[in-house]
Amino acid sequence: MAASKLVFVLVVMVVASFQFQSTVAQTRHVVADAFGWNIPSAADTYTTWASGQTFTVGDSLFFNFTTRFHDVTEVSQAAYGPCTIASPINSVTTGPATVNLRTPGNHYYICSVGAHCRSGQKLTINVAAAGTAGTPPPSTSSPAPAGSMMPPPSPPPPAGNASPSFTAVVPATFLAAALAFFY
Repeated sequence: MAASKLVFVLVVMVVASFQFQSTVAQTRHVVADAFGWNIPSAADTYTTWASGQTFTVGDSLFFNFTTRFHDVTEVSQAAYGPCTIASPINSVTTGPATVNLRTPGNHYYICSVGAHCRSGQKLTINVAAAGTAGTPPPSTSSPAPAGSMMPPPSPPPPAGNASPSFTAVVPATFLAAALAFFY
């Protein structure tokens, strides 16, 4: 009986440690927070937002936009500057969209609808390998032309834009271990 209790406690602790590791390693970044994925009025909107973030493999980007008004297209560095969409790496046309960051290095995202990219709707990020910190590279976006049309604003992002926190996982882990031990 005591041996089975000990095995049960160890299994609970192993499962809890995996849960803790995945919670710490994954962050859901809401691109530009409440502004969302729209044509910015300032050319540095997305650069400024990205400079306050740390992106790591396993994280995700949440692009909040309205379908048919915007999309998210990942492009190469060569295509990013001139806003070329001839050979996209990936494209998501249904909003809102979540993009999982699976590889380290620089990643380049643009809106391929109309002249949105040339109007500053573009994002470059540097994704660090798991366990290291990333720094976003400088942006090469150009200012929005005068008189550019703005589509209707996207709905606000859903509440809770991050994974469960350390403070939510640890008490649950200890509670599970205590229940298993005294069971």
